[in-house]
Amino acid sequence: MQPTLTTGAESLEIRWPDGTVGDLPYIWLRDTDPSGFHPQTGERAFELTSVPLDLVPSQVEMKPDALLVTWKEGDRPSRFDLAWIKAHRPGQPRHDPADLAPVAWRAELGGDGVPRHDAAGILTSEAGLAEWLADTKRYGLSIVTGLADSTDAGMQVARRVGFLRETNFGLTFEVVSKPDPNNLAYTSDALPLHTDLTNQELPPGYQFLHCLANEAEGGGSTFCDGVAVAEDLRARDPEAFEVLSTVTVPFRFHDANTDIRSRKTVITLNTRGEVSEICFNAHLADILDLEPARMMSFYRAYRLFMEMSRSADYGIALKLSGGEMVVFDNRRVLHGRQAFDPSTGFRHLHGCYVDRGEWDSRIRVLDRSRV
Repeated sequence: MQPTLTTGAESLEIRWPDGTVGDLPYIWLRDTDPSGFHPQTGERAFELTSVPLDLVPSQVEMKPDALLVTWKEGDRPSRFDLAWIKAHRPGQPRHDPADLAPVAWRAELGGDGVPRHDAAGILTSEAGLAEWLADTKRYGLSIVTGLADSTDAGMQVARRVGFLRETNFGLTFEVVSKPDPNNLAYTSDALPLHTDLTNQELPPGYQFLHCLANEAEGGGSTFCDGVAVAEDLRARDPEAFEVLSTVTVPFRFHDANTDIRSRKTVITLNTRGEVSEICFNAHLADILDLEPARMMSFYRAYRLFMEMSRSADYGIALKLSGGEMVVFDNRRVLHGRQAFDPSTGFRHLHGCYVDRGEWDSRIRVLDRSRV
């Protein structure tokens, strides 16, 4: 059976034998005409202001595999493949291989449950790369093993994903205890759970921390899934969840050379109402400037999120060994560090960032190559 076609004043309707219905506004069809896209770049070349919003075609014709729409008598009709129309009809989001549902995890995951992938497989195999990318996207966290004792080794894995993100700390950074630090990461103190660079207009996406040495007493790495905490907070205290997803916090980092500020909500939701980002760093939070009447409700919600993230119900701890690299979504997974004694041994991590857009792009391109 062939699809059936019905034309109306502002749109046409196609009904497929399987019950699928496509309501296609004429202006959408004109804007989506395949001939209106550049043949090499794929970018839209059609100029929307060249036609009226209430345009109506002079003729519409259904072929076995195509819809033909003639806008003016004598013009070549716009041709739409019916299978393409069915897949891309209005109200039907385009399939996205990178739209992977997060696996929310809590303390029961444990250090042993963190996905592990060997560097050799990531570097030499597209299948290995794709599997690692997907695992890390779902969990927000993974460990890459088998890295050489070189700062270049971790960067080589990061560059398999895409371009490195440069910040005011440089293209890469060294996590070591050093004199005159401008960040708590460069001390031997414990670091409470946080996300990095909340003061940036767009905080970095995925963080790579390559362990070159971890011989000191202490210095374990701690992690917590912000998605799990936020969703549990939504169920436990909807009012607190609402506050943290609507009220913005001022963040600031400043030293002798920089003064970078931004405002963020602790919890960001996507268009489906799902938790998509966490922005939480008590050390970079600037002086809270809310109206006094809103202060208590914010502090109550903010403190509750902080307490939950530090609860034994959510956190996991592990101690990286030389040749291992932890990779995590900095806008989802909170990370921290247990204090260590630098007099008992050397601790050195080499880090860099790759933005979320680079990560998702690589997933999509690899998926496309498998078709």
